[in-house]
Amino acid sequence: MSDIPRRTVSRTAKLAGLPLGVAGRAAAGWGRRLAGGDRDQISAQMMAKSAEQLFAVLGELKGGAMKFGQALSVFEAAVPEEMAEPYREALTKLQTAAPPMPSADVHRMLAEQFGRGWRARFREFDEEPAAAASIGQVHRAVWRDGREVAVKVQYPGAEEAVLSDLRQLSRMSRLLQPLAPGMEIKPLITELKERMVEELDYRDEAENQRAFAAEYADDPEIRVPRVVASAPRAMVSEWVTGRRLSDVIRNGTQEERDRAGALLAGFHYSAPYRVHLLHSDPHPGNFQILDDGRMLVVDFGAVARLPEGLPRPLTTMTKYALENRPADLIALLRSAGFLQPGTEVAAEEVLAYLSPFTEPLRTERFRFSRSWLQGQAERVGDLRSPEFDTGRSLNLPPQYLLIHRVTLGTLGVLCQLQADVPLREIVGRWQPDLFVAG
Repeated sequence: MSDIPRRTVSRTAKLAGLPLGVAGRAAAGWGRRLAGGDRDQISAQMMAKSAEQLFAVLGELKGGAMKFGQALSVFEAAVPEEMAEPYREALTKLQTAAPPMPSADVHRMLAEQFGRGWRARFREFDEEPAAAASIGQVHRAVWRDGREVAVKVQYPGAEEAVLSDLRQLSRMSRLLQPLAPGMEIKPLITELKERMVEELDYRDEAENQRAFAAEYADDPEIRVPRVVASAPRAMVSEWVTGRRLSDVIRNGTQEERDRAGALLAGFHYSAPYRVHLLHSDPHPGNFQILDDGRMLVVDFGAVARLPEGLPRPLTTMTKYALENRPADLIALLRSAGFLQPGTEVAAEEVLAYLSPFTEPLRTERFRFSRSWLQGQAERVGDLRSPEFDTGRSLNLPPQYLLIHRVTLGTLGVLCQLQADVPLREIVGRWQPDLFVAG
């Protein structure tokens, strides 16, 4: 058996152990409750243990499993506090941490990508990785011209590991559901599987990053490192570092949170019109705050290509919801494929379902919070609520799936920041028709 198949078998076994571990702890907890143990304390202990196992397995495996964990870290703000707290620290670690690959593997990958004389390209190369990602790790180095650079090196066998992880996670989606209460696991895994294949060729990522870096080169709010060199499985870009957004979420002052939230929202809503691309990996590990106040953005492996900016139906849909126009809204939903042919649902019910999501655009400033997002998740996810039945009538066309996930993910980070943001002004700058009557 070759090395990669052995690793794949090991990965599959570890992933399979996740739901088994949760089930075992649930059974043990149930037994302790029968014996008279405190229900809340036992549940908290079970969830904390599940969180530890989640990080240990997903972090160790990297690949699609770690990507899955990173995606969950964005949406934890939508989960009720008593459920989210045990997972928050474990999921946050997945944004930037994973065990490093051996130096020999790093050297072999760099030789394959840049030739046997790859060391001559660098004055210095730090053998210890500075950061880890889902399919690669980053080393600090000094380029031959004296510039400090970040060298991103893909893990050997990353492609097979990614696809194997996501296939296995998809098969186990129902069993994994307790690891992420309140989340729909299977659609998330399906969408990640479609996007991850695109991230495996760093030349595509380098092209995306060059486009963002050129557009935001002199921007007073956003900084994107320039690409120095690229190959299919390795990439070199400028070394830039600042304060991690996850630290602002945990320890930032309200002023720092508000500033970070405004920068993040500005980047999210401006990129489709400025670069005609949407950065599609909005977890906090990809954003930092620099000493000069700008937001650093990294990791451009996944993007949505939007040659005409945000698709017009999405803007018009928001406009109709803001203007309380149920008849126009449902007509647009039908014509754009958001309602399946033959679906019968009242226009007023659809407006009632969608209108609360536009609340951040109805005032000059909006305070994002976990409680607001949790309320929205409960409203549309409660089987007993009328909104739940309305939501089942709606359809999300495939061309909008990635935009939808990224926008929700960005809102999730804003809620983690609990930021007070002038979202109406930010969105209106790039979608001015949204607030013009008619």
